[in-house]
Amino acid sequence: MIRLVSLLFLFVFTAEASASPIPDPPQLEASAYILMDADSGAVLAEHNADERLPPASLTKMMTSYVLANEISAGRISRDDMVTVSENSWSQNPIFEGSSLMWIEPGKDVSIANLERGIIISSGNDACVAVAEHVAGSEQVFAEMMNSEAQRLGMHDTHYVNSHGLPDPELYTTARDLALLARATVRDHPSQYPIYKEREFTYNGIRQYNRNTLLGQDPSVDGLKTGHTKEAGYCLVASAKREQMRLVSVVLGTRSTKARAAESRSLLNYGFRFFETDSILDAGSVLESPRIWKGVVDSVPVGVKEGVLLTVPRGRKDEIQTEVTLRQEIEAPLAEGDVVGSIAMTLDGKQIYQGDVVALQAVEPGGFFSRLWDMVLMWINRLFRV
Repeated sequence: MIRLVSLLFLFVFTAEASASPIPDPPQLEASAYILMDADSGAVLAEHNADERLPPASLTKMMTSYVLANEISAGRISRDDMVTVSENSWSQNPIFEGSSLMWIEPGKDVSIANLERGIIISSGNDACVAVAEHVAGSEQVFAEMMNSEAQRLGMHDTHYVNSHGLPDPELYTTARDLALLARATVRDHPSQYPIYKEREFTYNGIRQYNRNTLLGQDPSVDGLKTGHTKEAGYCLVASAKREQMRLVSVVLGTRSTKARAAESRSLLNYGFRFFETDSILDAGSVLESPRIWKGVVDSVPVGVKEGVLLTVPRGRKDEIQTEVTLRQEIEAPLAEGDVVGSIAMTLDGKQIYQGDVVALQAVEPGGFFSRLWDMVLMWINRLFRV
């Protein structure tokens, strides 16, 4: 009897613990911030995430992203040599007091070195050198940056230069930067490892990556810091623990220590209370409904792309799934044709909605087969009424 009571108590306690609500995210001392799952895109915490703010050197994330695009497309090679212009010279007066790679005019430097000079050393001079090499001028390169921003859904971002030095028309948001960070991780696996390199030496000058989280948390492997008087101290960070990757964006803190501490707080919150799992695989069969007027009587249906969701930790099995199909599915049917929808809910709230598609094509049946199905469909409609 005592053992039975103990087991009952344990069951009740466990049930209550599993049903405990997720605590509110930490409140950061920052102008704006966001925490996003890099794979699912789920937002786990945010504050002023859509407020337009100066990005400072976080601008260089887009500069290096555009550069990686050009390399991937084969239009530029990391072995290409770039002749440093007067505009990109480290002694250009507009760079005074800012981050530099220390390149010199008239001397050739490789794209590979400039790439590290942008990502690790945060060199404004390296940014201009790349912009001029890729687009002919920094103005045209800024147009390329804006085109990429629009393509990635960064609708509250506008670039006017490649380095991030202050300009009234240069702005972005925490949400847009999270989208860019996701794209960097996803689209350029050959470039992304550079973001975790701790130091870079060029022209006899060794410089260290300003992302101090790289040395404080082994799960952090990117991305970029930024600072100007107008922007404050900013940090876009990414970390992976087990199979889950999170991206945090913290803008407008008071110091280098603060931006690191606030970013670490956000990341720890996300990893502690959430998990990201594959709920449905692409091409997995959900149902095999009746198909009319076809060479076969049924067709397998499912989702075209896998469903990846971020949910409170330990509650994946509580997700409710509802599949709604068209009342009458008729041939001909092409593979990928939409035949219905799927919705997933947790605690009564919808967390996913998508299309259900035919997983194989179905050709029309013969004349008499189609005629017979038309009769059966007419009878079925009578009974539905």
